Amino acid sequence: MAITVEIDVQLAQRKMSVAEFADAIGISPANVAVLKNGRAKAVRFTTLDAICRVLDCQPGDILRYRAE
Repeated sequence: MAITVEIDVQLAQRKMSVAEFADAIGISPANVAVLKNGRAKAVRFTTLDAICRVLDCQPGDILRYRAE
């Protein structure tokens, strides 16, 4: 897929664990893993809003487009 999710980079910069992050945004650690590993087919805007709020970032810091 041409869209990649770079949550792992943001978590590493903030020294935040997946469990802490999942709890803060209100989804399961398993669903965070799905996002991190690029297996997600969709992301709800409410989830993206929570991600950006918790990580204090913009959607473009999380989502990247790479031509295949």
